[in-house]
Amino acid sequence: MNPKTRIEIYDTTLRDGTQGEGFNLSLQDKLQIAIKLDELGVDFIEGGFPVSNPKDEAFFRDIRRVPLKYARVSAFGMTRRRGVKAEEDTTLLALLAAETPVVTIVGKTSDFHARVVLNVSLEENVAMIRESVAMLKSAGRFVVYDAEHFFDAFRANPDYAIQTLQAAEEAGAAVLCLCDTNGGALPEQVAEAVERVRQKTSAKVGVHTHNDAGLAMGNALAGLRAGATHAQGTINGVGERCGNMDLIPLIATLQLKYKLDCLQPGKLEKLTETSRYVYEIANTNPVNGQPYVGQSAFAHKGGMHVHAVQKDSSTYEHISPESVGNSRKVLVSELSGASNIAANAGKKFNIENDKETLRKVLNRVQDLENAGFQFESAEASFELLLRREIGKYKSFFDLGHYRVIVQRSDQQCPAAEAAVKVRVGDTDEHRVAEGSGPVDCLDRAMRKALRNHHPAIHDLHLVDYKVRVVNTSDETAAAVRVVMEWKRKTGVDGNEFFGTIGVSSNIIDATWQALVDGYEYHLIHVEEATE
Repeated sequence: MNPKTRIEIYDTTLRDGTQGEGFNLSLQDKLQIAIKLDELGVDFIEGGFPVSNPKDEAFFRDIRRVPLKYARVSAFGMTRRRGVKAEEDTTLLALLAAETPVVTIVGKTSDFHARVVLNVSLEENVAMIRESVAMLKSAGRFVVYDAEHFFDAFRANPDYAIQTLQAAEEAGAAVLCLCDTNGGALPEQVAEAVERVRQKTSAKVGVHTHNDAGLAMGNALAGLRAGATHAQGTINGVGERCGNMDLIPLIATLQLKYKLDCLQPGKLEKLTETSRYVYEIANTNPVNGQPYVGQSAFAHKGGMHVHAVQKDSSTYEHISPESVGNSRKVLVSELSGASNIAANAGKKFNIENDKETLRKVLNRVQDLENAGFQFESAEASFELLLRREIGKYKSFFDLGHYRVIVQRSDQQCPAAEAAVKVRVGDTDEHRVAEGSGPVDCLDRAMRKALRNHHPAIHDLHLVDYKVRVVNTSDETAAAVRVVMEWKRKTGVDGNEFFGTIGVSSNIIDATWQALVDGYEYHLIHVEEATE
């Protein structure tokens, strides 16, 4: 690839991405993501299919009032129907009514699909493509033509596949995007087809790949290396079946590995933020191992690795995590060495060179992990463990007892009630609370007990709660591991996310341990911030 070439990034998260199972967006969600994509600096944002549902129609109406800085919005649709004039086709008219500067239409490239799916002659299919593009072009639209099933069609009948593209180009399409609709193409097939298309056409060539064979990004890179300069995909690879090509690693690879421009200048550092924003808006779980931007993308667990990374990060990191807005993470586990402990908390607590303390903490971690604890996602519980070992731990209450009752009958929904008795300073607090379940009522009772003494408890919120069986051979008597993820307010606009853990053969007691660690970690940091 020529380093002077700029690759256009066309995002279809809001249209093709929403076809993915479990990925659903409200109108407000779509508008918010569009703004975030514009901030990232992509070239095109495909907003939806205006004739398919009222929400997409509303999106195109509302997005016109949003002052985007970089991206052009595209409406998506299909070529005219069989036997209908382009000027009278409801889909094409809806695309024009969306008033977007860009219009993307998909057409049949395969002779088989034309005959069997559309039930038209090969000549009529070409006419449908040509007339649809021409009608949109004459209305002043920038037209992207998506050639559906192109790579399958090219292998079966290359001459006809090329003919459909030439019809789109002659009618005024600015981009001919070759789609691996089934997601089963191979990189060498994509490269061969792109090279042939570039020989037979003069319009900009794009690639749109799916991940059904796990090759979406490899196929996209093969197409770009063969001369395509326009790439379509979704943030985090969301989409139907196995998903679309993930724009996140593609963008990072193009800019950092190939030194190609594909975003607005200075925007690459927003990659991690954008990825996590889309996960959050869509209420889906992030993929920790997602390349470049995942929480584990620069996480180091083995002591030997951490020791090397401390000397030179390039020993176990292929790029600087900061270049994509991510950060390094040193994990603490039974596989850790003392260097992990030192890297994780050494500077903060001034124990970097205290080998005796580091070894003592490591031994304690290994003992607890043998009992079922895991501190990789419970950094707050690890910090409290460390504070206990070095004398910097503070407890904000002493437990007298707690009791949780769940009552159920066949005619009623289960009701949960918790009673806690704790001593806070010189005051005994005995509080009772009801909740939607045992975790909720126990948390509510504790907050009642703490709120008058420590009002900052209101700034602590539970984000996630996970339970896993530790020793499955004991069946229902097995110990369980409870991991909680928290969010705490750290300033006017700031938030910190952290995890805590509890392990017990009693799920309520494991929950109690994780709850207490959450309260104490938060209150310790609030107190230290005011000193």
